[in-house]
Amino acid sequence: YQSHGRWRKSAEAVVIGGGSLGCQTVYHLAKMGMTNVVLLERDRLTAGTTWHTAGLLWQLRPSDVEVELLAHTRQVISHDLEQETGLETGWIQNGGLFIASNKQRLDEYKRLMSLGKVYGIESHVLSPAETKDLYPLMNVDDLYGTLYVPKDGTMDPAGTCTTLSRAATARGATVIENCPVTGIQVSTDDMGVKRVKAVETFHGTIQTPVVVNCAGVWATKLGEMAGVKVPLIAMHHAYVVTERIEGIQNMPNVRDHDASVYLRLQGDALSVGGYEQNPVFWDKVSDKFAFSLFDLDWDVFMQHIEGAINRVPALEQTGIKSTVCGPESFTADHKPLMGEAPEVRGFFLGCGFNSAGMMLGGGCGRELAHWIIHGRPEKDMYGYDIRRFHHSLTDNNKWVRERSHESYAKNYSVVFPFDEPLASRNMRTDPFHKVLTEQGCVFQERHGWERPGWFNQDGAAPVLDYDWYGAYDISKNQNYKYNELLGKEYTFDYPPHHHVIKNECLTCRHGVSVFNMSYFGKFYLTGPDAKKAADWLFTADVNKIPGSTVYTCMLNKRGGSEADLTVSRLEAGTANLPLAPEANGDAYYLAIGGGVAEHNWNHIKTVLQDKGFNCLLTDYSEDMGMISIQGPKSREVLQEILDTDLSNEAFPFSTHKVCNAAGHKVRAMRLSFVGELGWELHIPKDSCLPVYQAVMAAGAKHRIINAGYRAIDSLSIEKGYRHWHADLRPDDTPLEAGLAFTCKLKSTIPFLGRASLEKQKAEGLRRRIVCFTIDEKVPMFGLEAIFRNGVPVGHLRRSDYGFFIDKQIGYGYIRNPDGGVVNADFVKSGKFTLERMGVVYEAKPHLKSPFDPSNNRVKGIYPDNYHNVYKANTQ
Repeated sequence: YQSHGRWRKSAEAVVIGGGSLGCQTVYHLAKMGMTNVVLLERDRLTAGTTWHTAGLLWQLRPSDVEVELLAHTRQVISHDLEQETGLETGWIQNGGLFIASNKQRLDEYKRLMSLGKVYGIESHVLSPAETKDLYPLMNVDDLYGTLYVPKDGTMDPAGTCTTLSRAATARGATVIENCPVTGIQVSTDDMGVKRVKAVETFHGTIQTPVVVNCAGVWATKLGEMAGVKVPLIAMHHAYVVTERIEGIQNMPNVRDHDASVYLRLQGDALSVGGYEQNPVFWDKVSDKFAFSLFDLDWDVFMQHIEGAINRVPALEQTGIKSTVCGPESFTADHKPLMGEAPEVRGFFLGCGFNSAGMMLGGGCGRELAHWIIHGRPEKDMYGYDIRRFHHSLTDNNKWVRERSHESYAKNYSVVFPFDEPLASRNMRTDPFHKVLTEQGCVFQERHGWERPGWFNQDGAAPVLDYDWYGAYDISKNQNYKYNELLGKEYTFDYPPHHHVIKNECLTCRHGVSVFNMSYFGKFYLTGPDAKKAADWLFTADVNKIPGSTVYTCMLNKRGGSEADLTVSRLEAGTANLPLAPEANGDAYYLAIGGGVAEHNWNHIKTVLQDKGFNCLLTDYSEDMGMISIQGPKSREVLQEILDTDLSNEAFPFSTHKVCNAAGHKVRAMRLSFVGELGWELHIPKDSCLPVYQAVMAAGAKHRIINAGYRAIDSLSIEKGYRHWHADLRPDDTPLEAGLAFTCKLKSTIPFLGRASLEKQKAEGLRRRIVCFTIDEKVPMFGLEAIFRNGVPVGHLRRSDYGFFIDKQIGYGYIRNPDGGVVNADFVKSGKFTLERMGVVYEAKPHLKSPFDPSNNRVKGIYPDNYHNVYKANTQ
């Protein structure tokens, strides 16, 4: 084997895999001061997938975090490495051109252009004629327009990885080639926690507490060595390189999304590749495969050649010099797999990059290094975190395979705001699923769960088995109503059923609606140290009297919000599962948004392990359903079926009790996620349907209706309630998010992240969340740029239509361009505009929600004539 540096018997971290991600991670670890770090590569650097990558770098993506990650990669490759080593990485800044052959596609590009302005990324929307001037060899007859980004470019995989490894070894890292890993030792400590202990190779064993799996398509096998599930799949991914083309020199790289093809400049030739509906799976991943290729399947590939010839007609007369068909790893949602594995502490993932490993490598390598050294990444990496997937799915081969196929086939599709997958649906369903389907429920998929999106008025639209888009000779689903309804949402305008969601919202505001929220995570925290753990984990003081429910955050040590949830303090007593655990001492019931339940579960477990708390965390998510009955009429409906007094005095807001509902035991909580009078009923599985039927029967005379999460999104933004991972992320503190009231800073109780918050409070906020409304009725979805006095200061995180105040509402974090404090005066004194697809709208900032700022409705206080007005409006 070949080693750059001496063999180490022990290391602070061992990175496995010498491709883009492995090299970037070891470079960033060394740069952040972890010098005793080893990179192991079974063959030579880049031997897996990296050596045959196209190496394209596009700066604009429909995600603020990805734009930041790409910017860091570009900085490392075009600037930092050259300065540090004096070596060139082979970076070529030839620009990038996105092609639009329809209006929807150009709208998507205009959204990217507006987001780019927040980050200072130059981009231009060009007409077909301007595109022809820039790229004379292009056929522009069928074009709608293009997006040109002058500072995009092309990376050289070999040059980049060599330079990265030189820079890392110069800082003390060791890079060892031709050194396959044969095993990973894992130990189990006294608390039963599994931890990485050592890495075994033919050349010897390296003791280490940290292993980083950057093994690309081989990552699943490496995970198995440590008992870690790595949900990715390998597919053949191909491109061809043409002979010389006169006049192609210095042209930008091209992505023609609608033809699903890219054209990369390679000197005076082009490489042509793309994504097809019927990719070839590589099922028998071989360990001997290094700098190797598959035979190209021309039947599969020909569609790309046709698309490329249409775009650059000169290709028809040009020969093909070489074909490149290699393995690439794909994941269920076309996003990478990163972070510490839930099964084994110290085992980190940096794999599954869906052919964007070169492009995302710099940004992700830095975040991974931060994760390893400091326990959490700096940016909001939840979208890449392995904990975004429920553990019941990560080793489900059908799910991994179907989802990965769909995300490959849809890689070049327009990213619409309300898209849902069609593959591997109905993996987790609650007791209400069948009855809601019959009532026209259009489901959304979150975390494997089917949750109600909205209710279609024209009958049932069930989700069917996956038809693989008709690939592999599988017949397509015919008259697929659910798919047709999704298709109607493929717009950057208000969807055709906007009025249906309006009705669900206004019925909740004026009468009563019922929401099925069964997909929520439902955990119990019990045991001798439960109170200690609750004090440390939660920002709010959850140790009010038993029967109280508190809304709180959980933070990382930098004060960033890892979660928001409700914590209910329970009475001590014997078990009455699933409604009450056995508890001699303190016990808490945690209710958590279902899409992020796995992330929350792992955050809590990790903190309990790190602090050595003797507690039990148990998961009853599947054993209970939950419906939320909300609106001014909710008390009248529920008083008929609950055997307890629901008056303000007897059942105040933010309290809970176990009671009977239509003869079934339930836990009722007076809470609201929509800003109205209302209760949640947490119901044992077998009692769900009878209780729901009783609610609907009692509500009939009040015109009760079912409502879904699209209504919740609208109602909650109107009220100013936060959604975790939209308005509130791990890179936002509760102070910046307007949630200081959830933090027990007036008490002396220490909690995780407290020191960071105190420091931030003393220094003043450099950024804060602000609500904006606009008078024009134009849809916004988040990512629109925010300007103050004409200067970009941020972008919207989330936007929706508020039907009660009848305005478009958006929330976004703004910063002071001078780097100064962002206080109320800064907000009030500025003139704000929002830019959507290149068009600017005047916006009004609000420091408090424009809807019911005094919180009367949640307390059940409505104007006297309210019900009469509602009656008159609905008759």
